[in-house]
Amino acid sequence: MGIDVALELRRGESLAIVGDPHSFLPRLLPSVDDETFPLLRFVDWYGNTVFNSIQMPQFISEWERLIKKTDVAEELKILEEILVLANKCKDDIHLYIKFYGD
Repeated sequence: MGIDVALELRRGESLAIVGDPHSFLPRLLPSVDDETFPLLRFVDWYGNTVFNSIQMPQFISEWERLIKKTDVAEELKILEEILVLANKCKDDIHLYIKFYGD
């Protein structure tokens, strides 16, 4: 089971979810030791991690770097779908990106 990523309202209602049934994200996300990813290195693969609209410009910058690191179609599809959620989140102070770990 992989990490699911949701675009949520502040009370936790999901507007959209991107699933990771093949567990690509744990392999693609940076390790906690990788300081070149100040936000994404803290995604908890086994717990939950939340990002808000204020964090989205940095999140998107780091996410776009992840996209450039793969040319595998299935991985790109998931990464690009999450990027769409992040762009929606950045435009609304009451939206959040939430990672649901295994």
